[in-house]
Amino acid sequence: MADFLQGYVLPTAITVGEILAIIVPLLLAVAYLTYAERKVLAWAQIRKGPNVVGPFGLLQPFADGLKLLLKETVIPTGANRVVFIAAPILTFSLSLIAWAVIPFDKGVVLADINVGILYLFAVSSLGVYGIVMAGWSSNSKYAFLGALRSAAQMVSYEVSMGFVIVSVLLCAGSLNLTAIVEAQRSVWYCLPLFPMFIVFFVSVLAETNRSPFDLPEGESELVAGFFVEYSAMAFALFYLGEYGNMILMSAMTVILFLGGWLAPFNIEPVGGGWAHLWAGFWFALKIGFVLFCFLWVRATVPRFRYDQLMRLGWKVFLPLSLFWLVLTAGVLVTMGWLPT
Repeated sequence: MADFLQGYVLPTAITVGEILAIIVPLLLAVAYLTYAERKVLAWAQIRKGPNVVGPFGLLQPFADGLKLLLKETVIPTGANRVVFIAAPILTFSLSLIAWAVIPFDKGVVLADINVGILYLFAVSSLGVYGIVMAGWSSNSKYAFLGALRSAAQMVSYEVSMGFVIVSVLLCAGSLNLTAIVEAQRSVWYCLPLFPMFIVFFVSVLAETNRSPFDLPEGESELVAGFFVEYSAMAFALFYLGEYGNMILMSAMTVILFLGGWLAPFNIEPVGGGWAHLWAGFWFALKIGFVLFCFLWVRATVPRFRYDQLMRLGWKVFLPLSLFWLVLTAGVLVTMGWLPT
Protein backbone atom coordinates (compact mmCIF):
# COMPACT_ATOMS: atom_id res chain seq x y z
CA MET A 1 0.00 0.00 0.00
CA ALA A 2 2.80 2.37 0.92
CA ASP A 3 4.55 1.59 -2.39
CA PHE A 4 1.30 2.25 -4.29
CA LEU A 5 0.85 5.62 -2.56
CA GLN A 6 4.47 6.61 -3.11
CA GLY A 7 4.69 5.31 -6.66
CA TYR A 8 1.37 6.40 -8.16
CA VAL A 9 -0.89 8.50 -5.91
CA LEU A 10 1.73 11.00 -4.72
CA PRO A 11 3.21 11.77 -8.18
CA THR A 12 -0.33 12.11 -9.60
CA ALA A 13 -1.34 14.49 -6.80
CA ILE A 14 1.81 16.56 -7.36
CA THR A 15 1.15 16.76 -11.11
CA VAL A 16 -2.48 17.81 -10.55
CA GLY A 17 -1.29 20.45 -8.08
CA GLU A 18 1.22 21.80 -10.63
CA ILE A 19 -1.48 21.94 -13.32
CA LEU A 20 -3.84 23.85 -11.01
CA ALA A 21 -0.99 26.20 -10.04
CA ILE A 22 -0.78 27.15 -13.74
CA ILE A 23 -4.46 27.08 -14.75
CA VAL A 24 -6.00 29.01 -11.81
CA PRO A 25 -3.73 32.10 -12.14
CA LEU A 26 -4.12 31.88 -15.91
CA LEU A 27 -7.93 31.98 -15.70
CA LEU A 28 -7.73 34.97 -13.33
CA ALA A 29 -5.33 36.66 -15.75
CA VAL A 30 -7.74 36.04 -18.64
CA ALA A 31 -10.64 37.51 -16.62
CA TYR A 32 -8.69 40.63 -15.69
CA LEU A 33 -7.25 41.02 -19.19
CA THR A 34 -10.80 41.78 -20.34
CA TYR A 35 -10.99 44.42 -17.58
CA ALA A 36 -7.58 45.83 -18.53
CA GLU A 37 -8.57 46.03 -22.19
CA ARG A 38 -11.71 48.00 -21.40
CA LYS A 39 -9.71 50.34 -19.16
CA VAL A 40 -6.94 50.90 -21.73
CA LEU A 41 -9.48 51.56 -24.48
CA ALA A 42 -11.31 53.94 -22.14
CA TRP A 43 -8.12 55.89 -21.41
CA ALA A 44 -7.34 56.07 -25.15
CA GLN A 45 -10.86 57.36 -25.87
CA ILE A 46 -10.96 59.72 -22.84
CA ARG A 47 -13.74 57.99 -20.91
CA LYS A 48 -14.01 56.07 -17.64
CA GLY A 49 -14.48 52.42 -18.57
CA PRO A 50 -15.70 49.88 -15.94
CA ASN A 51 -16.04 51.74 -12.62
CA VAL A 52 -19.31 50.63 -10.97
CA VAL A 53 -19.05 46.95 -9.98
CA GLY A 54 -16.68 46.86 -7.01
CA PRO A 55 -13.92 49.39 -6.21
CA PHE A 56 -12.60 50.88 -9.47
CA GLY A 57 -14.77 48.33 -11.31
CA LEU A 58 -12.48 45.44 -10.28
CA LEU A 59 -15.40 43.00 -9.90
CA GLN A 60 -16.65 43.65 -13.45
CA PRO A 61 -15.11 40.42 -14.91
CA PHE A 62 -16.97 38.33 -12.30
CA ALA A 63 -20.23 40.14 -13.06
CA ASP A 64 -19.76 39.47 -16.79
CA GLY A 65 -18.96 35.82 -16.12
CA LEU A 66 -22.00 35.37 -13.87
CA LYS A 67 -24.26 36.96 -16.48
CA LEU A 68 -23.02 34.61 -19.22
CA LEU A 69 -23.24 31.61 -16.88
CA LEU A 70 -26.91 32.30 -16.12
CA LYS A 71 -27.96 32.90 -19.72
CA GLU A 72 -29.55 30.18 -21.84
CA THR A 73 -27.40 28.46 -24.46
CA VAL A 74 -29.37 28.70 -27.70
CA ILE A 75 -28.48 26.16 -30.41
CA PRO A 76 -29.77 27.01 -33.93
CA THR A 77 -32.30 24.55 -35.38
CA GLY A 78 -30.18 23.57 -38.36
CA ALA A 79 -26.89 23.34 -36.46
CA ASN A 80 -24.86 20.20 -35.92
CA ARG A 81 -25.29 20.03 -32.13
CA VAL A 82 -22.20 17.92 -31.32
CA VAL A 83 -19.75 19.98 -33.38
CA PHE A 84 -21.46 23.23 -32.33
CA ILE A 85 -20.79 22.47 -28.65
CA ALA A 86 -17.35 20.92 -29.23
CA ALA A 87 -15.93 23.94 -31.09
CA PRO A 88 -15.72 26.41 -28.15
CA ILE A 89 -14.50 23.63 -25.82
CA LEU A 90 -11.68 22.81 -28.25
CA THR A 91 -10.72 26.48 -28.65
CA PHE A 92 -10.58 27.02 -24.88
CA SER A 93 -8.75 23.74 -24.19
CA LEU A 94 -6.00 24.48 -26.73
CA SER A 95 -5.30 27.82 -25.06
CA LEU A 96 -4.62 25.95 -21.79
CA ILE A 97 -2.67 22.85 -22.83
CA ALA A 98 0.05 24.89 -24.52
CA TRP A 99 1.17 26.16 -21.09
CA ALA A 100 2.54 22.70 -20.26
CA VAL A 101 5.90 23.61 -21.84
CA ILE A 102 6.13 27.31 -20.89
CA PRO A 103 9.06 27.81 -18.46
CA PHE A 104 8.51 30.44 -15.75
CA ASP A 105 12.11 30.11 -14.50
CA LYS A 106 14.96 27.69 -15.00
CA GLY A 107 13.54 24.32 -13.94
CA VAL A 108 10.06 25.76 -13.19
CA VAL A 109 8.07 24.14 -16.01
CA LEU A 110 5.45 21.39 -16.10
CA ALA A 111 7.05 19.48 -19.02
CA ASP A 112 10.63 20.43 -19.92
CA ILE A 113 10.70 18.68 -23.31
CA ASN A 114 13.47 19.14 -25.87
CA VAL A 115 11.04 20.09 -28.66
CA GLY A 116 9.01 22.60 -26.66
CA ILE A 117 8.91 25.18 -29.46
CA LEU A 118 7.52 22.58 -31.90
CA TYR A 119 4.85 21.64 -29.35
CA LEU A 120 3.86 25.30 -28.99
CA PHE A 121 3.76 25.85 -32.74
CA ALA A 122 1.67 22.70 -33.23
CA VAL A 123 -0.86 23.62 -30.52
CA SER A 124 -1.21 27.20 -31.76
CA SER A 125 -1.78 25.87 -35.30
CA LEU A 126 -4.62 23.63 -34.10
CA GLY A 127 -6.59 26.70 -32.99
CA VAL A 128 -8.00 27.09 -36.50
CA TYR A 129 -9.97 23.83 -36.10
CA GLY A 130 -12.20 25.23 -33.34
CA ILE A 131 -13.02 28.27 -35.47
CA VAL A 132 -13.74 26.26 -38.63
CA MET A 133 -15.90 23.82 -36.64
CA ALA A 134 -17.87 26.72 -35.14
CA GLY A 135 -18.46 28.35 -38.52
CA TRP A 136 -19.47 25.14 -40.31
CA SER A 137 -21.67 23.69 -37.56
CA SER A 138 -23.70 26.90 -37.11
CA ASN A 139 -25.37 26.42 -40.52
CA SER A 140 -25.10 30.16 -41.16
CA LYS A 141 -23.43 31.78 -44.18
CA TYR A 142 -22.08 34.64 -42.04
CA ALA A 143 -20.46 32.27 -39.55
CA PHE A 144 -19.09 30.06 -42.34
CA LEU A 145 -17.53 32.99 -44.21
CA GLY A 146 -15.96 34.19 -40.94
CA ALA A 147 -14.50 30.73 -40.36
CA LEU A 148 -13.05 30.57 -43.88
CA ARG A 149 -11.51 34.00 -43.45
CA SER A 150 -9.95 32.97 -40.18
CA ALA A 151 -8.56 29.71 -41.61
CA ALA A 152 -6.93 31.51 -44.55
CA GLN A 153 -5.60 34.24 -42.27
CA MET A 154 -4.09 31.92 -39.66
CA VAL A 155 -2.48 29.63 -42.25
CA SER A 156 -1.01 32.62 -44.10
CA TYR A 157 0.72 34.13 -41.08
CA GLU A 158 1.86 30.80 -39.63
CA VAL A 159 4.27 30.45 -42.57
CA SER A 160 6.15 33.67 -41.79
CA MET A 161 5.99 32.89 -38.04
CA GLY A 162 7.66 29.56 -38.76
CA PHE A 163 10.59 31.22 -40.56
CA VAL A 164 10.96 33.72 -37.72
CA ILE A 165 11.07 30.90 -35.17
CA VAL A 166 13.70 29.05 -37.23
CA SER A 167 15.84 32.23 -37.22
CA VAL A 168 15.68 32.25 -33.41
CA LEU A 169 16.47 28.53 -33.24
CA LEU A 170 19.58 29.06 -35.39
CA CYS A 171 20.84 31.61 -32.86
CA ALA A 172 19.95 29.52 -29.80
CA GLY A 173 20.94 26.10 -31.14
CA SER A 174 18.09 24.32 -29.34
CA LEU A 175 14.36 23.59 -29.55
CA ASN A 176 14.09 23.63 -25.75
CA LEU A 177 12.41 26.80 -24.47
CA THR A 178 14.60 26.99 -21.34
CA ALA A 179 17.73 26.74 -23.48
CA ILE A 180 16.42 29.50 -25.78
CA VAL A 181 16.00 31.82 -22.79
CA GLU A 182 19.41 30.91 -21.32
CA ALA A 183 21.02 31.67 -24.71
CA GLN A 184 19.85 35.30 -24.33
CA ARG A 185 21.91 36.05 -21.21
CA SER A 186 24.36 38.13 -23.23
CA VAL A 187 21.81 39.85 -25.49
CA TRP A 188 18.04 39.55 -25.95
CA TYR A 189 17.16 38.46 -29.48
CA CYS A 190 14.86 41.45 -29.99
CA LEU A 191 18.01 43.52 -30.70
CA PRO A 192 19.96 41.46 -33.30
CA LEU A 193 16.71 40.11 -34.79
CA PHE A 194 14.69 43.34 -34.49
CA PRO A 195 12.96 43.13 -37.92
CA MET A 196 11.91 39.56 -37.11
CA PHE A 197 10.66 40.71 -33.69
CA ILE A 198 8.32 43.16 -35.42
CA VAL A 199 7.25 40.56 -38.01
CA PHE A 200 6.55 38.04 -35.25
CA PHE A 201 4.51 40.51 -33.17
CA VAL A 202 2.38 41.57 -36.16
CA SER A 203 1.93 37.91 -37.15
CA VAL A 204 0.80 37.14 -33.59
CA LEU A 205 -1.86 39.86 -33.93
CA ALA A 206 -3.10 38.16 -37.10
CA GLU A 207 -2.81 34.67 -35.60
CA THR A 208 -5.00 35.61 -32.63
CA ASN A 209 -7.53 37.49 -34.83
CA ARG A 210 -6.86 40.72 -32.98
CA SER A 211 -7.26 44.26 -34.28
CA PRO A 212 -6.31 45.48 -36.85
CA PHE A 213 -6.57 41.93 -38.28
CA ASP A 214 -9.94 40.98 -36.72
CA LEU A 215 -11.46 40.35 -40.16
CA PRO A 216 -13.15 37.03 -39.23
CA GLU A 217 -15.58 38.96 -37.03
CA GLY A 218 -16.11 42.02 -39.21
CA GLU A 219 -19.30 43.63 -37.89
CA SER A 220 -20.08 45.52 -41.09
CA GLU A 221 -20.37 42.45 -43.33
CA LEU A 222 -20.33 39.29 -41.16
CA VAL A 223 -22.31 40.52 -38.10
CA ALA A 224 -19.88 38.86 -35.65
CA GLY A 225 -18.21 36.21 -37.80
CA PHE A 226 -17.70 32.60 -36.75
CA PHE A 227 -19.36 32.95 -33.33
CA VAL A 228 -22.41 34.97 -34.39
CA GLU A 229 -24.76 32.09 -33.47
CA TYR A 230 -23.21 31.49 -30.02
CA SER A 231 -24.56 32.68 -26.68
CA ALA A 232 -24.07 32.20 -22.94
CA MET A 233 -21.13 30.01 -21.81
CA ALA A 234 -20.39 28.72 -25.35
CA PHE A 235 -19.72 32.32 -26.36
CA ALA A 236 -17.76 32.87 -23.14
CA LEU A 237 -15.46 29.93 -23.95
CA PHE A 238 -14.56 31.53 -27.30
CA TYR A 239 -13.87 34.77 -25.47
CA LEU A 240 -11.72 33.00 -22.85
CA GLY A 241 -9.90 31.09 -25.59
CA GLU A 242 -9.11 34.30 -27.49
CA TYR A 243 -7.73 36.08 -24.45
CA GLY A 244 -5.92 32.92 -23.32
CA ASN A 245 -4.23 32.78 -26.73
CA MET A 246 -3.25 36.42 -26.37
CA ILE A 247 -1.46 35.66 -23.09
CA LEU A 248 0.10 32.49 -24.58
CA MET A 249 1.42 34.32 -27.64
CA SER A 250 2.73 37.11 -25.42
CA ALA A 251 4.60 34.52 -23.36
CA MET A 252 5.94 33.01 -26.58
CA THR A 253 7.14 36.46 -27.73
CA VAL A 254 8.83 37.08 -24.38
CA ILE A 255 10.61 33.70 -24.46
CA LEU A 256 11.81 34.03 -28.06
CA PHE A 257 12.81 37.71 -28.13
CA LEU A 258 12.70 39.39 -24.70
CA GLY A 259 14.84 37.05 -22.60
CA GLY A 260 12.02 35.19 -20.85
CA TRP A 261 12.44 35.49 -17.08
CA LEU A 262 15.88 37.17 -17.33
CA ALA A 263 16.11 40.62 -15.72
CA PRO A 264 17.62 43.50 -17.74
CA PHE A 265 21.44 43.55 -17.50
CA ASN A 266 21.19 40.23 -15.59
CA ILE A 267 20.36 42.03 -12.33
CA GLU A 268 20.12 39.45 -9.54
CA PRO A 269 18.07 39.81 -6.30
CA VAL A 270 19.76 40.15 -2.93
CA GLY A 271 19.53 36.70 -1.31
CA GLY A 272 19.10 33.48 -3.26
CA GLY A 273 15.70 32.64 -1.73
CA TRP A 274 13.98 35.27 -3.89
CA ALA A 275 15.32 33.92 -7.20
CA HIS A 276 12.09 32.26 -8.42
CA LEU A 277 9.92 35.23 -7.37
CA TRP A 278 12.36 37.59 -9.10
CA ALA A 279 12.23 35.54 -12.31
CA GLY A 280 8.44 35.28 -12.15
CA PHE A 281 8.14 39.04 -11.63
CA TRP A 282 10.16 39.87 -14.76
CA PHE A 283 8.40 37.20 -16.82
CA ALA A 284 4.96 38.53 -15.83
CA LEU A 285 6.07 42.14 -16.36
CA LYS A 286 7.28 41.42 -19.90
CA ILE A 287 4.08 39.53 -20.74
CA GLY A 288 2.09 42.50 -19.40
CA PHE A 289 4.08 44.86 -21.65
CA VAL A 290 3.38 42.77 -24.77
CA LEU A 291 -0.32 42.54 -23.84
CA PHE A 292 -0.42 46.32 -23.42
CA CYS A 293 0.95 46.60 -26.98
CA PHE A 294 -1.96 44.34 -28.11
CA LEU A 295 -4.44 46.74 -26.52
CA TRP A 296 -2.58 49.85 -27.68
CA VAL A 297 -2.74 48.66 -31.29
CA ARG A 298 -6.48 48.00 -30.98
CA ALA A 299 -7.07 51.50 -29.64
CA THR A 300 -5.10 53.29 -32.36
CA VAL A 301 -4.93 51.30 -35.63
CA PRO A 302 -7.93 50.99 -38.00
CA ARG A 303 -8.97 47.60 -39.36
CA PHE A 304 -7.24 46.34 -42.54
CA ARG A 305 -9.13 45.32 -45.66
CA TYR A 306 -8.89 41.59 -46.38
CA ASP A 307 -6.78 42.05 -49.52
CA GLN A 308 -4.34 44.21 -47.51
CA LEU A 309 -4.16 41.51 -44.84
CA MET A 310 -3.29 38.74 -47.31
CA ARG A 311 -0.86 40.91 -49.28
CA LEU A 312 1.03 41.79 -46.09
CA GLY A 313 1.31 38.12 -45.14
CA TRP A 314 2.32 36.63 -48.50
CA LYS A 315 4.08 39.49 -50.34
CA VAL A 316 5.83 41.29 -47.47
CA PHE A 317 6.31 39.07 -44.40
CA LEU A 318 7.03 35.78 -46.20
CA PRO A 319 9.86 37.12 -48.44
CA LEU A 320 11.25 39.25 -45.58
CA SER A 321 11.30 36.41 -43.05
CA LEU A 322 12.84 34.00 -45.61
CA PHE A 323 15.52 36.56 -46.53
CA TRP A 324 16.33 37.21 -42.87
CA LEU A 325 16.57 33.47 -42.20
CA VAL A 326 19.15 33.07 -45.00
CA LEU A 327 20.99 36.20 -43.82
CA THR A 328 21.08 34.97 -40.20
CA ALA A 329 22.38 31.55 -41.23
CA GLY A 330 25.02 33.15 -43.47
CA VAL A 331 26.27 35.51 -40.78
CA LEU A 332 26.40 32.77 -38.11
CA VAL A 333 28.32 30.39 -40.37
CA THR A 334 30.70 33.08 -41.74
CA MET A 335 31.54 34.47 -38.29
CA GLY A 336 31.76 31.05 -36.66
CA TRP A 337 28.94 31.87 -34.22
CA LEU A 338 26.72 28.91 -35.08
CA PRO A 339 25.85 27.10 -31.81
CA THR A 340 27.02 23.49 -31.53
